[in-house]
Amino acid sequence: MRILSSVEALKTPVFRVENVIARDEDGFEIHRSVVSHQGSAVILPADERGSVLLVRQYRLPARGKLWELAAGRIDPGEKPLAAARRELREETGIRARQWKRLAKMYPTPGYVSELMHLYLATGLTEGEAHPMDDERIETRWFTRKELESWVDAGKFEDAKTLTGLLLYWRELSRG
Repeated sequence: MRILSSVEALKTPVFRVENVIARDEDGFEIHRSVVSHQGSAVILPADERGSVLLVRQYRLPARGKLWELAAGRIDPGEKPLAAARRELREETGIRARQWKRLAKMYPTPGYVSELMHLYLATGLTEGEAHPMDDERIETRWFTRKELESWVDAGKFEDAKTLTGLLLYWRELSRG
Protein backbone atom coordinates (compact mmCIF):
# COMPACT_ATOMS: atom_id res chain seq x y z
CA MET A 1 0.00 0.00 0.00
CA ARG A 2 1.15 3.48 -0.85
CA ILE A 3 -0.25 6.48 1.03
CA LEU A 4 -1.69 8.91 -1.52
CA SER A 5 -2.88 11.53 0.93
CA SER A 6 -3.23 12.15 4.63
CA VAL A 7 -5.13 15.20 5.87
CA GLU A 8 -5.35 16.08 9.56
CA ALA A 9 -8.99 16.45 10.60
CA LEU A 10 -8.50 16.87 14.36
CA LYS A 11 -5.58 17.29 16.75
CA THR A 12 -5.76 16.87 20.53
CA PRO A 13 -3.02 16.54 23.17
CA VAL A 14 -3.52 12.73 23.13
CA PHE A 15 -4.21 11.83 19.48
CA ARG A 16 -4.81 13.07 15.93
CA VAL A 17 -7.45 12.04 13.42
CA GLU A 18 -6.30 11.88 9.82
CA ASN A 19 -8.29 11.18 6.67
CA VAL A 20 -6.06 8.82 4.71
CA ILE A 21 -6.20 7.45 1.17
CA ALA A 22 -3.94 4.52 0.23
CA ARG A 23 -3.60 2.46 -2.96
CA ASP A 24 -1.98 -0.90 -3.67
CA GLU A 25 -0.15 -1.93 -6.86
CA ASP A 26 -3.42 -3.24 -8.40
CA GLY A 27 -5.15 0.11 -7.97
CA PHE A 28 -7.28 -0.97 -4.99
CA GLU A 29 -7.90 2.06 -2.73
CA ILE A 30 -8.66 2.35 0.95
CA HIS A 31 -10.23 5.53 2.37
CA ARG A 32 -10.13 5.67 6.18
CA SER A 33 -10.23 8.07 9.08
CA VAL A 34 -7.32 6.96 11.27
CA VAL A 35 -6.76 7.84 14.90
CA SER A 36 -3.00 8.37 15.26
CA HIS A 37 -1.78 7.66 18.79
CA GLN A 38 1.74 7.77 20.27
CA GLY A 39 1.39 4.25 21.74
CA SER A 40 1.01 3.01 25.28
CA ALA A 41 2.63 0.88 27.94
CA VAL A 42 0.63 -1.78 29.79
CA ILE A 43 1.86 -3.31 33.03
CA LEU A 44 0.99 -6.59 34.75
CA PRO A 45 2.48 -6.40 38.27
CA ALA A 46 2.70 -9.88 39.83
CA ASP A 47 3.92 -10.80 43.30
CA GLU A 48 5.82 -13.92 44.35
CA ARG A 49 2.55 -15.82 44.96
CA GLY A 50 1.29 -15.10 41.43
CA SER A 51 -1.29 -12.54 42.53
CA VAL A 52 -1.83 -9.64 40.13
CA LEU A 53 -2.49 -5.98 40.95
CA LEU A 54 -5.29 -4.39 38.96
CA VAL A 55 -6.49 -0.80 38.88
CA ARG A 56 -10.09 0.38 38.72
CA GLN A 57 -11.13 3.72 37.36
CA TYR A 58 -13.99 5.32 35.51
CA ARG A 59 -13.62 4.99 31.74
CA LEU A 60 -15.70 7.57 29.95
CA PRO A 61 -16.00 5.67 26.62
CA ALA A 62 -17.14 2.54 28.50
CA ARG A 63 -19.48 4.64 30.68
CA GLY A 64 -18.37 2.83 33.81
CA LYS A 65 -15.59 1.67 36.09
CA LEU A 66 -13.38 -1.15 34.81
CA TRP A 67 -10.87 -3.39 36.54
CA GLU A 68 -7.82 -3.47 34.31
CA LEU A 69 -4.05 -3.57 34.07
CA ALA A 70 -2.26 -0.30 34.73
CA ALA A 71 -1.47 1.48 31.47
CA GLY A 72 -0.72 4.84 29.99
CA ARG A 73 0.43 6.78 26.97
CA ILE A 74 4.05 6.82 25.90
CA ASP A 75 5.20 10.45 25.94
CA PRO A 76 6.98 11.85 22.86
CA GLY A 77 10.61 10.69 22.89
CA GLU A 78 9.96 8.20 25.72
CA LYS A 79 10.83 4.51 25.35
CA PRO A 80 8.04 1.97 26.07
CA LEU A 81 9.79 0.46 29.12
CA ALA A 82 10.43 3.91 30.61
CA ALA A 83 6.72 4.69 30.15
CA ALA A 84 5.79 1.39 31.82
CA ARG A 85 7.97 2.17 34.83
CA ARG A 86 6.52 5.70 35.09
CA GLU A 87 2.90 4.59 34.73
CA LEU A 88 3.24 1.82 37.32
CA ARG A 89 4.67 4.32 39.84
CA GLU A 90 2.08 7.00 39.05
CA GLU A 91 -0.99 4.77 39.15
CA THR A 92 -0.02 2.34 41.94
CA GLY A 93 3.10 3.63 43.69
CA ILE A 94 4.83 0.32 42.92
CA ARG A 95 8.36 -0.08 41.60
CA ALA A 96 9.61 -3.30 40.02
CA ARG A 97 13.13 -4.75 39.87
CA GLN A 98 12.43 -7.14 36.98
CA TRP A 99 10.66 -6.34 33.72
CA LYS A 100 9.81 -8.69 30.87
CA ARG A 101 8.06 -7.78 27.63
CA LEU A 102 5.13 -10.15 27.08
CA ALA A 103 3.77 -8.69 23.83
CA LYS A 104 3.21 -5.71 21.63
CA MET A 105 -0.21 -5.41 20.04
CA TYR A 106 -2.61 -3.18 18.17
CA PRO A 107 -5.87 -3.20 20.18
CA THR A 108 -7.98 -1.71 17.35
CA PRO A 109 -5.96 -1.90 14.10
CA GLY A 110 -8.95 -1.12 11.90
CA TYR A 111 -8.81 2.59 12.65
CA VAL A 112 -6.35 3.30 15.52
CA SER A 113 -2.54 3.30 15.17
CA GLU A 114 -1.93 2.80 18.92
CA LEU A 115 0.66 0.09 19.59
CA MET A 116 0.48 -1.29 23.14
CA HIS A 117 3.64 -2.65 24.80
CA LEU A 118 2.72 -5.19 27.49
CA TYR A 119 5.18 -5.86 30.33
CA LEU A 120 5.32 -8.24 33.27
CA ALA A 121 6.66 -6.46 36.37
CA THR A 122 8.06 -8.52 39.28
CA GLY A 123 10.29 -7.95 42.31
CA LEU A 124 7.87 -5.33 43.54
CA THR A 125 8.17 -2.73 46.27
CA GLU A 126 5.25 -0.57 47.30
CA GLY A 127 5.21 3.20 47.53
CA GLU A 128 2.89 6.16 47.19
CA ALA A 129 0.82 6.56 44.00
CA HIS A 130 0.71 9.88 42.15
CA PRO A 131 -2.18 9.68 39.68
CA MET A 132 -2.92 12.47 37.23
CA ASP A 133 -5.39 15.17 38.27
CA ASP A 134 -8.20 13.62 36.21
CA GLU A 135 -7.67 10.08 37.56
CA ARG A 136 -9.34 8.47 40.58
CA ILE A 137 -7.67 5.07 40.82
CA GLU A 138 -8.51 2.19 43.13
CA THR A 139 -6.09 -0.77 43.35
CA ARG A 140 -6.59 -4.37 44.45
CA TRP A 141 -4.56 -7.57 44.46
CA PHE A 142 -6.30 -10.56 42.88
CA THR A 143 -5.34 -14.21 43.30
CA ARG A 144 -5.12 -16.40 40.22
CA LYS A 145 -8.24 -18.27 41.32
CA GLU A 146 -10.20 -15.00 41.59
CA LEU A 147 -8.95 -13.81 38.21
CA GLU A 148 -9.78 -17.11 36.51
CA SER A 149 -13.31 -17.04 37.93
CA TRP A 150 -13.76 -13.45 36.70
CA VAL A 151 -12.48 -14.42 33.22
CA ASP A 152 -14.87 -17.41 33.17
CA ALA A 153 -17.77 -15.19 34.26
CA GLY A 154 -17.01 -12.57 31.59
CA LYS A 155 -16.38 -9.83 34.16
CA PHE A 156 -13.39 -8.34 32.31
CA GLU A 157 -14.34 -6.13 29.39
CA ASP A 158 -10.88 -4.72 28.78
CA ALA A 159 -8.93 -6.48 25.99
CA LYS A 160 -5.45 -5.56 27.25
CA THR A 161 -6.25 -7.10 30.64
CA LEU A 162 -7.56 -10.34 29.18
CA THR A 163 -4.55 -10.58 26.87
CA GLY A 164 -2.12 -9.80 29.68
CA LEU A 165 -3.60 -12.37 32.03
CA LEU A 166 -3.58 -15.14 29.43
CA LEU A 167 0.04 -14.40 28.47
CA TYR A 168 1.07 -14.24 32.12
CA TRP A 169 -0.54 -17.60 32.88
CA ARG A 170 1.24 -19.06 29.85
CA GLU A 171 4.53 -17.71 31.29
CA LEU A 172 3.79 -19.39 34.62
CA SER A 173 3.03 -22.73 32.95
CA ARG A 174 6.41 -22.62 31.16
CA GLY A 175 8.15 -22.38 34.51
